Amino acid sequence: MFDPKYNYTVVDRFLKYVKVDTQSDDEATKFPTTEKQLDLSRILVEELKEIGLADAHLSEYGYVYATLPSNSTKDVPVIGFIAHVDTSPAISGKDVKPVIHKNYQCNDIVLPGDPSKVIPVEENPELKGMQGYDIITTDGTTLLGADDKAGIAEIMDALTYLVAHPEVKHGTIKICFTPDEEVGRGTEHFDVEGFGAKYAYTIDGSTRGEVETETFSADAVVITIQGKNVHPGYAKGKMVNSVRVASRFMEALPRNTMCPETTEGREGYVHCVSFNGNEDKTVMKFIIRDFVDSKLKEYEKFLEGILANVVADYPDAKYEFQVIEQYRNMKNILDQHPEVEKNALESLKRLGIKPIQSAIRGGTDGSRLSFMGLPTPNLFAGGHNFHAATEWVAIQDMQMSVQNIVTLANVWETNA
Repeated sequence: MFDPKYNYTVVDRFLKYVKVDTQSDDEATKFPTTEKQLDLSRILVEELKEIGLADAHLSEYGYVYATLPSNSTKDVPVIGFIAHVDTSPAISGKDVKPVIHKNYQCNDIVLPGDPSKVIPVEENPELKGMQGYDIITTDGTTLLGADDKAGIAEIMDALTYLVAHPEVKHGTIKICFTPDEEVGRGTEHFDVEGFGAKYAYTIDGSTRGEVETETFSADAVVITIQGKNVHPGYAKGKMVNSVRVASRFMEALPRNTMCPETTEGREGYVHCVSFNGNEDKTVMKFIIRDFVDSKLKEYEKFLEGILANVVADYPDAKYEFQVIEQYRNMKNILDQHPEVEKNALESLKRLGIKPIQSAIRGGTDGSRLSFMGLPTPNLFAGGHNFHAATEWVAIQDMQMSVQNIVTLANVWETNA
């Protein structure tokens, strides 16, 4: 079905997009968290209009919305494709200098801007299957931004193809490019009703063939320890140093289980992401993750039990234990709509791609959107080593993602 002579635009688009700094800010309270995300969003609105999506616009909250009208006489369910414009706050996305390693030969990749940064094959087993491919990295001084500018570029190229090839039948397709996904706020102002899709897919996965319908369930926990501060020269028998109490608590946590560095597969974890304080008050922030909702409560009860025992040794200390629900495993919703996964798998079958059905040890915008009434699994975009200077993506995988988006749109029309 896909025109073998098609001149892909995905690489040129991707190289353009990654040079726009769109890093989000996990400390900001405004929305979007950074104005610079809108720099790319405005570019995308104009490009969508150039492709032919006349209703493309930027919402007041920084979401890009657009519609590709149906070219079918059938009553096809409206589907959407979604990607996020922001990059991780973990590492700079400013002045990205992409490097294309053509005809890759399965060697370790040394990044030219910082030769101490190497992408070793042994730590990146996916590279062993990339012989002859063209690999895009950075020069090693920034992240690349394949998460998720690869997904954006792939959606844009798929739209370009569909407009140029009306013989490929499809229903109405909705597009959204979201801000602030990397800081967990990507769906905060997402207009599900206005978006108008019955089902959607995020193009935010990694390895070719991924169809991800299961995520972690997630809570955050904020622990505040209140000490008692007095002048250190006269503190004997009076001071309760909250930092010392908090450190005792951290030392009491398991070292060989329950943390990200000791878990894998379907194992959950408890992870301290920040620790800030002084003698008077210390605040620790945790994230709690598991595929089973009830396990979150078990972890939280376990944490608070250790905390209460530690604080009990300091009669003048007090603590607060706040649980914040973040998102839940989207499998709970997607199991009620099997056609969403079924059609994604059929698209891969048409393209001769072996499906990879795995649970995401994390979350996506789709996790929240599914519970907001828009069932949204995650599909591959081709990127690897997200949030790092060693991030990389193969051009051939991006092109295959373009084909998959086009094919999937046609599968929905065929099966309507």
